[in-house]
Amino acid sequence: MGLGLEDFNGGALNVDKSKSKKKKDGESGVTGCWIKFRFIGGCLSSSPKTDGANSGTSTQYAESKSTNDTSRGQPVVPIGSSSTTSNAESTTPSTPKIGEELKISPQLRKFSFNELKSATKSFRPECLLGEGGFGCVYKGWINMNGTATVKPGTGLPVAVKTLNHDGLQGHKEWLAEVNYLGGLIHPNLVKLIGCCIEDDQRLLVYEFMPRGSLENHLFRRSLPLPWSIRMKIALDAAKGLAFLHEEAEKPVIYRDFKTSNILLDGEYNAKLSDFGLAKDGPEGDKTHVSTRVMGTYGYAAPEYVMTGHLTAKSDVYSFGVVLLEMLTGRRSMDKNRPNGEHNLVEWARPQLGERRRFYRLIDPCLEGCFSIKGAEKTIQLAASCLNRDQKARPRMSEVVEALKPLPYLKDMASSSSYVQAMQAERVRLNLNAKHGSRVPRKGQPTRSLSIPNAPHVSPYHLNNPHYSPKPNVSQP
Repeated sequence: MGLGLEDFNGGALNVDKSKSKKKKDGESGVTGCWIKFRFIGGCLSSSPKTDGANSGTSTQYAESKSTNDTSRGQPVVPIGSSSTTSNAESTTPSTPKIGEELKISPQLRKFSFNELKSATKSFRPECLLGEGGFGCVYKGWINMNGTATVKPGTGLPVAVKTLNHDGLQGHKEWLAEVNYLGGLIHPNLVKLIGCCIEDDQRLLVYEFMPRGSLENHLFRRSLPLPWSIRMKIALDAAKGLAFLHEEAEKPVIYRDFKTSNILLDGEYNAKLSDFGLAKDGPEGDKTHVSTRVMGTYGYAAPEYVMTGHLTAKSDVYSFGVVLLEMLTGRRSMDKNRPNGEHNLVEWARPQLGERRRFYRLIDPCLEGCFSIKGAEKTIQLAASCLNRDQKARPRMSEVVEALKPLPYLKDMASSSSYVQAMQAERVRLNLNAKHGSRVPRKGQPTRSLSIPNAPHVSPYHLNNPHYSPKPNVSQP
């Protein structure tokens, strides 16, 4: 994985077994036969965590997992499955015989623990990029070609992922990372540079992704991610999935596609990271792979959650969820929103087919700076990916073709007469409300209102109840 500050998707998971007790902040249960997990820390360093302290730029590989963040999706597994799960799906930490399970690709560098310790300044807090269930991720510097240590700040910047021995995502996930990323090479997959196997130490070395995760840019930054860059990222991510499904020597199902696992390099090129949950896809006459249900709440396809039958179309559904997140600026699961809006797909689905009201789905932070045709096509594509019938969902290669022209469309909504009319209507309604005028009910005649020097108001503040435009005041 090309690692940046906040994109680590491994995670120490802790099952909340107490069903009768009240849930703590950041832990929420699910009715029926599902339970949520919470992330716990467990870094090699005993020093407190820092969020990107090593750089003022957005440089993240690992995604910090906060137990108080109720808006974040959480990995899910069926209750009672731990006792019946095969070794391939076990999340219990273990260190089986390496020779029997791991065939390291000759292209991977083999590091010693001391070499990586030196590369990360002894895993000091200022090098900590983030933490997940797998363990902690640190920024380090290595020799451009070999494994020899270099002076910090020189050589090749990398992200070093450590295995948390107290976590539940352990050796099996580590093996999956090495086996998949060690043999898969594509511009839209994070590059695995090398690994370390020494005694009970398990570390992975990835290319460093200086702009961190898509999640960070969508939900944690004050400046909105521009529309064209969102579409470029969507296209890159789709290319990564299409490669796994249709171009790799053996088909691979990613199984954990989400914004925190999409990392960005300095040019906003997107790459998929964290292959700990990846599975070989069905081959021959097989239609699906039967597995223990793993993934993240809000992203997992409903048929997979219900049956455990995993297909490439499960990834397509997850892609649709991420596409909605990029369109709306909303998280897939956010309990801080009003009732009925916690689950993004459930909130958006009724509006996906209303072409005249598509603007209600667009991130208000964009303030009209998006392509109208691009937004309409993206909404249609998201609806197709989220089809309840998995057979009706497109293949990822078809998604790629649909997305190719979208980053380059120039019909900005802010300059359209339709949007300007909505802006004027919004101004009228706000001024009526400000002066105590009663807004006519539906069906009642309205009186036109001329507003001199009306301010330019984006209709995408429509969803913001706290927004109130200020009239322009002419200066003498």
